[in-house]
Amino acid sequence: MSIAYLSLGSNLNKESNLRQAVRLLAAHGRLVAVSAVFETAPVGNPDDPAFFNAAVALETTLSPVELKQQVLAGIEQRLGRQRSADPNAPRTIDIDISLYDDAILDLGKRHIPDPDILRFAHVVAPLADLAPAYRHPETGEALAIIAQRVAAATSQPLLRRRSDVVLLGDLPAKAD
Repeated sequence: MSIAYLSLGSNLNKESNLRQAVRLLAAHGRLVAVSAVFETAPVGNPDDPAFFNAAVALETTLSPVELKQQVLAGIEQRLGRQRSADPNAPRTIDIDISLYDDAILDLGKRHIPDPDILRFAHVVAPLADLAPAYRHPETGEALAIIAQRVAAATSQPLLRRRSDVVLLGDLPAKAD
């Protein structure tokens, strides 16, 4: 069994789409934990709606390739994800493998650990909420330390924890 740390984001019907994505993920493994939801400003297109971002720790027997191709792509399609030339376009759901155990690998065009962990608060804040002591496989730093550094170094206009948005109330709030 492996633990995949997944980053989720939505800015179209966001609360419903995040909730549905988490429930669909639960059908494909054991949800170890779900982070708090963070409201974040859109990257690239400031006039677009704000995002809700979260992270999920999913215990799975699937390889990263199987997880991406068989599960994540299917959930994105089921929830109406429309891909366009604009990588920052509004979306119903975006699910990425940010971390997979302590692996360092390339999955098509994506690198794991996701380089965005070190660049964007909307990626690292939910992951750090989920597993603050988890050590980044390439830098060796705890996610909580990375989150503090990224938040201090960026001028992201909005990064707000949304305690009023609960994705699944019966799961642990954080990973052990």
